[in-house]
Amino acid sequence: MDKVVLITGGSRGIGLATARAFADHGARVAITHRSGPPDDDRLLAIECDVTDEADVDRAFSEVEAQLGPAEIVVSNAGITKDGLVLRMKEDDFTSVLDANLTGGFRVARRAVKPMMKLRRGRLVFVSSVVGRNGQAGQANYAASKAGLVGLARSLAKEFASRSITVNVVAPGPVATDMIEALPAERQAAITDAVPLGRFGTPEEIAATIRFLASDEAAYITGAVIPVDGGLNMGL
Repeated sequence: MDKVVLITGGSRGIGLATARAFADHGARVAITHRSGPPDDDRLLAIECDVTDEADVDRAFSEVEAQLGPAEIVVSNAGITKDGLVLRMKEDDFTSVLDANLTGGFRVARRAVKPMMKLRRGRLVFVSSVVGRNGQAGQANYAASKAGLVGLARSLAKEFASRSITVNVVAPGPVATDMIEALPAERQAAITDAVPLGRFGTPEEIAATIRFLASDEAAYITGAVIPVDGGLNMGL
C-alpha cells in the first residue's frame, strides 16, 4: 500500500496500533500527538491539538510537505472527562465535544481538500459502543461519539461523487491504558457483559480500520461497523 495515511491521536492505544498496521503494509504514515511521540521511526510524528483549527491545518501541511497529500485519514483523537451529569461542569461537557466531535469536523474538513483534487480518499472516524447505547457518567463522551455518526454519514453523502468514502468504527471495551486502570472487579463486570467474554485488542480495531481504507472497501460508505464482541448486536 503505497499511500499516505494520517491518524490523529496516534501515539498510543488504538491510534498507535492502527498506525503500525498501515506501516506494516507499506504505507507512509503520519500521526498526531499531544503527550509525546511513540518509539517507532517508521511514523512521522507531529504535535497537534485538534481543538485548534490553525494547528490542524499546520499538521496537514507538514504531512503534505514531507510525505504528500493524505489519501487516508483516521480521526481518532479524543478525551474523556467522566462524571455524573448533576456534578458535571459545563466546561467538562463542551470541552469533550470540542475535542471529540468538533475536532473530528476540523480534521475532516481539512482532509477532504486534497482528496477532492485526487478524486479519491478514505475517512474513518473512531466512535465507541458508548455512542450507541450511552453510559452513566459519560454523557459528554457518549454525545460526542454519537455525533460522529451523523457527521460521518453527512460527509459520506456530500463527497460520494468524488469517490471519497466516510465510515465509522465503533469499538467496544478494548484493552488500553484506560481499561487497565480500572479495578479488577470493574474489568470483570465489563467482560461479563460482552458475549465473547473478553476485551478487544487495539490490533483488532486497527484491522477493521485498515479494511475500510482499502480498495476492497470502495463500495462501503456511511457505515457504522461495531467491533465490540457482540455487545451491541442487532442495534
